[in-house]
Amino acid sequence: MPQAFLPGEVLAMSSQAADRLLKLDSGDAALLYLRLLRHGALTGLNWSESRLQGALNQLQSQGLAPAQLPPPTEPLPQELPPPDYSTEDVSQALADPSSTFPTLVSEVERRLGKRLSTADLKSLYTLYDHLALPAEVILMLVGWCIEEVSRKYGPGRKPFLSQIRKEGFIWARLGVDTMERAEERIEKLTRLRGREAQVLRLLDIPSRPLVQREKDYIAAWDDMGFEDESIRMAYERTVLKKQSMDWGYMNGILRRWHERGLHTAAAVRAGDRDPRPVQAGGQQKSPPPADQERRARENVERTRRLMEQMKQEGN
Repeated sequence: MPQAFLPGEVLAMSSQAADRLLKLDSGDAALLYLRLLRHGALTGLNWSESRLQGALNQLQSQGLAPAQLPPPTEPLPQELPPPDYSTEDVSQALADPSSTFPTLVSEVERRLGKRLSTADLKSLYTLYDHLALPAEVILMLVGWCIEEVSRKYGPGRKPFLSQIRKEGFIWARLGVDTMERAEERIEKLTRLRGREAQVLRLLDIPSRPLVQREKDYIAAWDDMGFEDESIRMAYERTVLKKQSMDWGYMNGILRRWHERGLHTAAAVRAGDRDPRPVQAGGQQKSPPPADQERRARENVERTRRLMEQMKQEGN
């Protein structure tokens, strides 16, 4: 009879925990639970923040993860502070005939249209040596940053090495260390760029550059798989409650729907009929009167028309 399991240490869970995981019906939640069971920490999965938080919220909703997790005992390599490279360190790397760093420097200088300063070289060497990103991945990173800066500020504008370095740490944290993963990352960022514009329209917000926190919210909603109409519904409920747009409150609505598997407007209508918030004591507030909901919808429409008018007057 073939061996059913790999030999080694046995990892056990209670039948109650297994039943709760099956109830969640979430592969991410199951994987994260195994990670916590085996290591007691969240490190080592190379997931995006939104994916990790979504799975953690699901586990916490079933009592399978504590509200506050202990910090990891051993940080990931990319989380360690980078060395304070000296000019001599960079010079030795440039003089090493077996290294790809000299070729990388030349190509980055060509793409940025300038000679790299000592500080620039140290930033580039941090990506190459400390984060151990392959040269081809760094070049794809540089190309993406050039495209983004040009799009935001106009043709001919180029990023600083400090900006490229910052984005490089994000890539390393997400495990983007091959050309294939870099292509996937760029494809996702490009798609999210269009998605951000779509969501702004759904929220009646005029087109403008987003702050990072807003980008993170939209990326999380995209990872969760919400369609446009359900996002719009969450926005209207937010305005109904807060009388204005509140990113954090709206994110809470969508996370609750995500935990319950409600991602389409039809699913929300069928599975979340009672939108009343729960008070600390566990009792629900009285439903808002029909005229209050009507006024909130009218407020949303007035805001939308005002934004359109302002946009036209600006043109």
